[in-house]
Amino acid sequence: MLTDAAIRRIKPGGKVRKHADAQGLYLEVTPTAAKYWRMKYRFAGREKRLAFGVYPEVSLAEARTRRDEARALLRDGKDPSAERRAAREAAAAVGETFGAVAQEWLDRQRGAMAAATFEKARWMIGQTMKLHVRPIRDITAPEVLSVLRAVEFGGRHETTHRIKQRIGQVMRYAVATGRAERDVTADLRGALTAPTSRHHPAIIEPAAVGELLRAIEGFSGQPATHAALRLAPYLFQRPGNVRAMEWTELDLDGAEWRIPAEKMKMGEAHVVPLAKQAVAILRDIQAITGGGRYCFPSNRGKGRPLSNNTLNVALRRLGFDKDTMTAHGFRAMASSLLNEQGWSPDVIERQLAHAERNKVRAAYNRAQYMAERRKMMQAWADYLDALREGAQVIPFKRKTAQSA
Repeated sequence: MLTDAAIRRIKPGGKVRKHADAQGLYLEVTPTAAKYWRMKYRFAGREKRLAFGVYPEVSLAEARTRRDEARALLRDGKDPSAERRAAREAAAAVGETFGAVAQEWLDRQRGAMAAATFEKARWMIGQTMKLHVRPIRDITAPEVLSVLRAVEFGGRHETTHRIKQRIGQVMRYAVATGRAERDVTADLRGALTAPTSRHHPAIIEPAAVGELLRAIEGFSGQPATHAALRLAPYLFQRPGNVRAMEWTELDLDGAEWRIPAEKMKMGEAHVVPLAKQAVAILRDIQAITGGGRYCFPSNRGKGRPLSNNTLNVALRRLGFDKDTMTAHGFRAMASSLLNEQGWSPDVIERQLAHAERNKVRAAYNRAQYMAERRKMMQAWADYLDALREGAQVIPFKRKTAQSA
């Protein structure tokens, strides 16, 4: 019989090798060192096989338990393979496979999530196809881990963790609707490689910011790209929101940009006060793109906005590599410098559209901070203009309640 120590010592050979345990259970080891649990049995005079998963995701003890369950079916005159197939078909018929529940969960998120977030969620669910035909109440933690390891193997640790989160959301929805007993992803804590913390590169030193702004001013690409690139530092919103800005969202006379909830990461509408410099840029590009839906349409057709990577590509053309500055880095730039200048962190966070967890406080803050945000956005635009002109700007330290 096998032991865990013996299994760990098994080395791959030049061909598939089988290592027997007992009562038909064996471990199949491939030349690439993958270890698969199999069970050989006979039913109605024919030799058959069952697959129980991959070691070590499926432990020796768990493989033996599955073997014993299969042998119990054989004693009752039932074919384990046929029973497994029938369970899958029955679950599919009543919408209780992982795939069916996941699609139901996704359908309920449509409209509740920002469009880009919804598409990412759908893509992540699509990476779990091995689970889709399984009855969701029968799915085990090792099965989920096996799916996640396939993604993790490519070094995509952050993506792996995000897919695990989506699987967990589907599992918890299944629990809430009576189709599963528990969320098995809770058993995977510590089983995956922790993702490396990633920060978007950003220029935050004032003199270097001035150089960046002068380079942007001299950009010689498409007018829509140039306008979006000029506008991005004034607004410091998420690049996806800037690219997808629509003329119907703007009130240029009132100097406001109202981003609808479905476009926001946190699913909450966001108002961006516009400094006079931002309004001027938008009025200029309106003469070119104002007849269409998007302020910054793709040059491949007016039916869609600039593509995901357009602003980053423009920055590369200007000589700023991916380790120096990104389109998302305008947010870090503004946050860092505005905090240094003494603006209220709450006001800055609200302008960045970072979510306030306390809903009552969030409603209060939206009303309380708008006037202060308008002042801050105009002061920030004036500060950027001074840096672009080469002034040796000393950040103005605003008085706080403690220093007043």
